[in-house]
Amino acid sequence: MKRSAFTMLELVFVIIVIGILAVLAMPNFNRHPLQEATEQLASHIRYTQHLAMIDDKFDPADANWWKRKWQLKITGTSYDVFSDSVTINGTVDAGEAAIDPLTKAPISAINLADKYGITAITAPATLAFDNMGRPYDDFTTDVYTDIVTADTNITLTHDDGTAIITIRPETGYVSVTYP
Repeated sequence: MKRSAFTMLELVFVIIVIGILAVLAMPNFNRHPLQEATEQLASHIRYTQHLAMIDDKFDPADANWWKRKWQLKITGTSYDVFSDSVTINGTVDAGEAAIDPLTKAPISAINLADKYGITAITAPATLAFDNMGRPYDDFTTDVYTDIVTADTNITLTHDDGTAIITIRPETGYVSVTYP
């Protein structure tokens, strides 16, 4: 006997298998603003370190060469990534901000409260990196006294909880935890 159609049982099995595959392949559409903000800030910290290593500011002829390091400056719930090369005054001047390679926009006055609802950031005011990628925090006196010797934590607070970005001494390795 020649059969030219599927049985009802075969069709049900195919529909069930397709349904299971569809559920497994569906993306997660839930938005996690704390995670998004934390990953963005951690990415910009890594990018600051990258810029410091490829754009070596070391100049033994200039006593203030260390002030031109690439830095991430946190003010309230905002931050900037810049190299203080024009006036060496600790503020972000026009043309000194880093350019985001993805959006081609300056990484300046990035407000995590407006975009992600971050209520507070607890961190050193300034985080900088030298030509070897070593982290410095709140450097204001000279290149040698402000090098990070213990883990530096940046805590982001949101209504949903907190996230901690940890920067390791010497290597500048950046990791994220959600306690």
